[in-house]
Amino acid sequence: MAGALESIKEWPVATKNYITELQNEMRKVTWPNAKQVRATTAVVIITVFAFAGFFAVVDTILGRTLIRITDMLSK
Repeated sequence: MAGALESIKEWPVATKNYITELQNEMRKVTWPNAKQVRATTAVVIITVFAFAGFFAVVDTILGRTLIRITDMLSK
């Protein structure tokens, strides 16, 4: 039980240390400027549409192939 009381007493100090370390680390963070954000956002959007198109084509081809195979096997 004594260990539990000690950990409760240390909690405010540990929390203060955590917040201090967090603030120090956040000062080291470099944030992208607006131009970089727009450029990377454009790349992500274009990539998503490219993959969507690719998977739509693959899905169509596989779907039609499976339909032909099942039609051929069911005759």
